[in-house]
Amino acid sequence: MHAERAGPDPGEVTQLLRDLQDGEPDAGDRLLPLVYEELRRIAGGFMARERAGHTLQPTALVNEAFIRLAGQKDSAWQSRSHFMSIAAAAMRRVLVDHARARAAEKRGGGKDPLTLREGLIQSPTGDVDVLALNEALERLTQLNARQGRVVELRFFGGLNVEEAALVLGVSAATVKRDWQHARAWLRRELAA
Repeated sequence: MHAERAGPDPGEVTQLLRDLQDGEPDAGDRLLPLVYEELRRIAGGFMARERAGHTLQPTALVNEAFIRLAGQKDSAWQSRSHFMSIAAAAMRRVLVDHARARAAEKRGGGKDPLTLREGLIQSPTGDVDVLALNEALERLTQLNARQGRVVELRFFGGLNVEEAALVLGVSAATVKRDWQHARAWLRRELAA
């Protein structure tokens, strides 16, 4: 019989996040091993939606996002789940920056398709340009910040309804409703 591997102590992760915020030199080195597997799972979810042959690998995505997060001076991480939601947003920004750089290299000719699951977007191929999705999500966030965060947490961060509700401090029913409205809005935007 295999013993289940216990995850990191949430209190230890939260304390290390506070230490990192306070500028403790080795806090990042102690934090990464505790959150790496979960960050890798989130990155794997992102990369599973990317086109075949993408030049970024999940490990590189985790590393780049973690470097960006560890370098933030005015962060106010409240908990492990809050950190993970911000990490998902950082991974999204890394992918968008990567797509922009590739498009610039090709002088605007290339698109990086992103395969969307859970019926977020309905398209004939199931693919959508990551830059177009990012722009649409930014417009949605301007119209309804919470719906934008729900999409970011659920789709990009891989959080389930209950986890997203906890991060946002709202009910699971509210997250479900926001998710449904946001998906419909994004479908309309990206179909235009």
